[in-house]
Amino acid sequence: MISEQQLDDVIAYVAGSGLSEATIVSLKQVYPDWHFTYAFDDDMGNARPVRERDDFNVYLVNSSDHCAQLTTQPEHASGVVFAEIGEEW
Repeated sequence: MISEQQLDDVIAYVAGSGLSEATIVSLKQVYPDWHFTYAFDDDMGNARPVRERDDFNVYLVNSSDHCAQLTTQPEHASGVVFAEIGEEW
């Protein structure tokens, strides 16, 4: 379970630190029970982000049923995907 405040806190941390593998590693140290993933938004298909920013979108993952799936409900989430938005070609 991820609270709205916790989600806001990790998003603010990523926004301030910049989205990178190092930032994800830092988050994993602070929240060892959560899953964090760094991806590209193009790889997220038609999924709906729970938060949108200019440089990245945020998706939530629910892995409670032995199979990870995206969710829009923080109370069911066990992880966060930070998906970098690339420039349009």
